[in-house]
Amino acid sequence: MSEQLPQLMDPDAAVFTISVAATLAEMHPQTLRTYDRQGLVVPRRTKGGGRRYSPRDVQRLRLVQHLSQNEGINLVGIRRILALQNELDAAQRRLEQLAGIVTRMSEEQEARRVFLAGPDGEVGYSRHRRMPRPRAIEM
Repeated sequence: MSEQLPQLMDPDAAVFTISVAATLAEMHPQTLRTYDRQGLVVPRRTKGGGRRYSPRDVQRLRLVQHLSQNEGINLVGIRRILALQNELDAAQRRLEQLAGIVTRMSEEQEARRVFLAGPDGEVGYSRHRRMPRPRAIEM
């Protein structure tokens, strides 16, 4: 029997009930219900309608509480901050995807290079897979 546990928990896995999420976020469960109704932190729902929070949701709950209590930002402002954070996260994910594409394309381009020796002894490369036709030697 393997006693190894996964190293990381999926940050989007909706695994916490409202009471557990409230404890982790150090809030009253009613506060979580209020944030849900206002669209600030909307958990997933079970088939029976129960709320299930992910670790990312708990992190957002803590952020909402911090912005409200420590920074004095009202809920409308917090909603805007969260929307901007979502946009930033999406842009960062897209940037990572594009960086991966560029890396793969660069690697493929390098693999296609064919190195050639010129008549004067200089080494160059061609981006074509086929070797160029040799030129006739003049005498």
